[in-house]
Amino acid sequence: MTTTVNDRGRNTMAKAESRQALGFVSPALIGLALFTVLPVALSIVMGFYDWPTYGEKKFVGFDNYAKLFTSSPDFWPALRNTAVFTILYVPVSVILSLTLALSLHERIRGRAALRILFFIPVVTPMVANVLVWKMILQPQGMLNGLSMEWFGYQLPNFLADPQWAMVMVVIMSVWQGLGYNMLIFSAALEQLPDSVMEAAKLDGARGFTLLWKVKVPLISPSIFFASVMTLISSLQVFVQPQLLTGGGPGNATQPLVQFIYNQGFKFQDLGLAAAAGWILFAIIIVLTAAQFGAQKKWVHYEH
Repeated sequence: MTTTVNDRGRNTMAKAESRQALGFVSPALIGLALFTVLPVALSIVMGFYDWPTYGEKKFVGFDNYAKLFTSSPDFWPALRNTAVFTILYVPVSVILSLTLALSLHERIRGRAALRILFFIPVVTPMVANVLVWKMILQPQGMLNGLSMEWFGYQLPNFLADPQWAMVMVVIMSVWQGLGYNMLIFSAALEQLPDSVMEAAKLDGARGFTLLWKVKVPLISPSIFFASVMTLISSLQVFVQPQLLTGGGPGNATQPLVQFIYNQGFKFQDLGLAAAAGWILFAIIIVLTAAQFGAQKKWVHYEH
């Protein structure tokens, strides 16, 4: 009888704790449902409708997807611009961040201050960064002024030249995000086991051999993580070209996310925007899956 009473008491207490736990997490769950699950589900439905911001909604099936691939004049240029940005940005960002982390891993004076200095652009508001870069790159800006003063040479209008605009967006983006991957690599380098490093040096590993044969394999999981996250962020690039060039000149720097934004909010075609968003989602999933499939060949995890 006593055991039964104790079991009932424990059950009652467990139910009370469950209700309390549910009460604590319910605001987060409600927010997740309202601002993530519901919009995602709605976007799937919208992709199959002619869905203006105001007016009657009409079911069109896969017509939005067909329109994107066959008759939308800006979709393929936006897809191409996204691919160009990704191809340029990802390797440059990862390699420069890794090089910087390796350089600051050495016992040099002021390396902590240098790490903070390189990380500042990551936490600086993007609008402020864009304003600085615009002042540097515009024809009356600092870069052209220094070129005229030192060399007597007039630089091109980088932000209005189709051949230079995307390059400038990539350079600014690399500068903006350099410190994030650097911090990841620096943390991984700090965790390298001293015993392994000493053993490698006793075996004669020095310089580039020590770097390529020992350090890089040991931090390869961090390199893989940084590569995946950098790829995903590059495919979703929006703020940099939107603020720096407005997608121009023409549509030379308009990426896919900016195309989606324009279709939804500028041209009031939410159905087409939703369809393009799911195409972008599919591209991200495929490329990320490919990265995970390829990691077995070069990522070394400790067992």
